[in-house]
Amino acid sequence: MDPRRLQLLLEFSRRGSMRAVADELGYTTSTVSQQLAVLAREAGATLLEREGRRVRLTPAGRRLVEHAVTILAALEAARADLDPATEPAGTVRVAGFATAVRRSLVPVLARLSSEHPAVHLRIHEHEPAEAFQLLAADEVDLALVYDYTLAPVAFDPALQVTPLWTAPWELGVPAAEDVDGATAAEDAAAVFARFAGAEWIVNSRNTADEQVVRTIASLAGFEPRITHSADSLELVQDLIVAGLGVGLLPANGALARGVRRIALRRPQVALRSYAATRAGRERWPPLRLVTRLLSASV
Repeated sequence: MDPRRLQLLLEFSRRGSMRAVADELGYTTSTVSQQLAVLAREAGATLLEREGRRVRLTPAGRRLVEHAVTILAALEAARADLDPATEPAGTVRVAGFATAVRRSLVPVLARLSSEHPAVHLRIHEHEPAEAFQLLAADEVDLALVYDYTLAPVAFDPALQVTPLWTAPWELGVPAAEDVDGATAAEDAAAVFARFAGAEWIVNSRNTADEQVVRTIASLAGFEPRITHSADSLELVQDLIVAGLGVGLLPANGALARGVRRIALRRPQVALRSYAATRAGRERWPPLRLVTRLLSASV
């Protein structure tokens, strides 16, 4: 099978139409169609089928796309290995949670612009479950994801995972709350027990912090009354200020007026961030460069 035709099939899976592939790669639509027909004969399988007025991948076509990702990445890695002086070039598609994009990816953008102008980033903000789905579907090349020490993720063994940074989280409560009795010796369960009767705020797009809340609350002997959910940390703080509940907040984040944080110890709550790619894809030079810069920024 000709790798150039595999590239066309991969682009078709990403863009959904032969016209879009032709526009992106500078071919005519008829050329794309003809080359994919040749690829089908080379593969000995039907790769495309009609769906009304559109064309879509068959199950065999989707399987071949998965192989194409690995094959093309290996070819790129081989070229780079034979000519290590070659400057990486290409667009790396990234899905990541907002904090990692701001803290890790934005500084990398500046370095790419000045030192590696042929490498570009296409950034999409997503929570981990969404990012993993996009990675599995080959709609992104790199996922910036997180878990908590009390809610670890079981990573798919088909992924290449690079740990990045860790950040402690604490309990955000209204500033008017009397927590002066808290001491360094007080463990997390004792802190939670002070708010057993409160309403709790959790993330609306990820269940990890809810798992943390429920775990510590169980150690404190109560079932948390989870009433509100919000994806934005700013909104979580607004809800706390309004007296609508308490919730987890990053220990190093900006704190709104009217909110205070209480440290959580024994067990400590920490968010752990990672860069994840599909196994085999990490050798693609532009992706390898971005992953290296992310690790170096830590």
